Amino acid sequence: MDYKKSNAPFNTVTRDVIALCEDTGNIYETVEIIARRANQIGNEMKRDLDKKLQEFATSNDNLDEVVENREQIEISRYYEKLPKPSLLATQEYVEGNVYWRLNPQQQENNQQVNF
Repeated sequence: MDYKKSNAPFNTVTRDVIALCEDTGNIYETVEIIARRANQIGNEMKRDLDKKLQEFATSNDNLDEVVENREQIEISRYYEKLPKPSLLATQEYVEGNVYWRLNPQQQENNQQVNF
């Protein structure tokens, strides 16, 4: 996934909570959906970064000799400048690109609690 091509903001954005939870009708469910997607994105980003940095891993345990690798620094800077996973997940949710569903047990509980 190319995170730079996402139109997610790089800074925190104030959102209308009522408009954000129109799909679920419950702000807590909306936050849970966004949080789970943010965890997925964060794990995917970490795996990508680890895979790219493994090329630079050395088996030497010598602490006196630290080699500064320009490519490794550039890769790290690239990932530091990306939008945070929570911002990416929120943008995906707002655009309607997140698929979610309730467990059957949760659906039964929601039907029983109606006032």
